[in-house]
Amino acid sequence: MEEAEFNPIDFPPRERTQPAKLYLISPQEVGGCFPDRLRAAVEPGIAAAFQLLVKNVDEHELARLAAPLQRICADAGVTFIVNDSMALAKRLGADGVHLGQSDGDIRDARALLGPSAQIGKTCHDSRHFAMEAGEAGADYVAFGAFYPTTTKPSHYRPDPSILSWWSALFEVPCVAIGGITPDNAKPLVEAGADFLAVCQAVWSKDDPAAAVQAFAEVLG
Repeated sequence: MEEAEFNPIDFPPRERTQPAKLYLISPQEVGGCFPDRLRAAVEPGIAAAFQLLVKNVDEHELARLAAPLQRICADAGVTFIVNDSMALAKRLGADGVHLGQSDGDIRDARALLGPSAQIGKTCHDSRHFAMEAGEAGADYVAFGAFYPTTTKPSHYRPDPSILSWWSALFEVPCVAIGGITPDNAKPLVEAGADFLAVCQAVWSKDDPAAAVQAFAEVLG
């Protein structure tokens, strides 16, 4: 669906009343020493959420790998989100699920997971998708990829002004995703992102705690 043009000047960046928060996205390999790396990453108290995004792994095996990660998040007060699979989120008793555009309906996820589940939706660069998600009861909408990324390659490249538009008109939080680092995050925070979703900027580093801490100043 083609979207009407809008003038970003009509939606200036909002004045922040609280800092943006970090939303950690898992790497593909979450076994081995990864639980220790996750524990280090959440220790600074900067990350608010963690999403388990692992592809092409049997659900039983993924549930086994998820168990220690879920405990680490619970101990740290970090929301534990499962990517794509409502069934796995239900099986684990996860805090919520993140749905892509082809991963199911928000209303179905709500019916399965209950009223307290955190349900997010990928909206790419589409204001239409975001409004649909909000109307369906999403707890957050995710825009991106704002920068080139190898985690989940995307040809979508929204302008940061979409964050300003959303935050000016809607109460539902918005997440910025895609190639975000401490060096390029500032325009997204200034535009109104409530959360910065990050993966390689943390897990590619030898010291995950230091990598997370590097975002502290830019989060506001």
